[in-house]
Amino acid sequence: MSTDHQQAAAAWLSERGIAAPTTGGADGEADRPGPGRDPEADPHAVARTIALRKLTVQARTRHELDKALQAKNVPEQAAREVLDRLTEVGLVDDASYAVDWVASRQRRRHLSRSALKRELGAKGVSREDIDAALQTVDADTEFASALDLARRKQAQMADLAPEVQCRRLAGLLGRRGFGSGTTSRVLDVVLDAQ
Repeated sequence: MSTDHQQAAAAWLSERGIAAPTTGGADGEADRPGPGRDPEADPHAVARTIALRKLTVQARTRHELDKALQAKNVPEQAAREVLDRLTEVGLVDDASYAVDWVASRQRRRHLSRSALKRELGAKGVSREDIDAALQTVDADTEFASALDLARRKQAQMADLAPEVQCRRLAGLLGRRGFGSGTTSRVLDVVLDAQ
């Protein structure tokens, strides 16, 4: 999540007298009661609190937030209404999330289009939003990313035989989702440069 979204979520929590998380579990949320544990709890308030605490830590897709609300036994209608409102005010935006995710994962992990598509699909991002986010990753961008990754890894394998380097680099590129054509081109460039 961008810092602006984190600040907006934290401000929203603060205005309502709810402390934003600073540390806690894997996603910054301590084990807090859900509607199933407190029969007096307002399901909308609980849903807002859970969703905003999660958004304060990092960006989430609507699907991820919905799963978190289901895990806390928030009634489906309350969850849907709260998520609709968060989407309306711009705190949940799957299209923006997908664009940011692609840029970040390309920069840090050097993933292929297919790997990025698979990750976003698992996060519940719609096909249209995935396709729009992947427009920035054309064949040249994908090749450059694969080449950069292979060059970095090959530098760590300088003492290995060329056939071992080839096998390891091909495996690495395959695990990152690059196709055989891209892998062959990258290996030709990297291994011929030795």
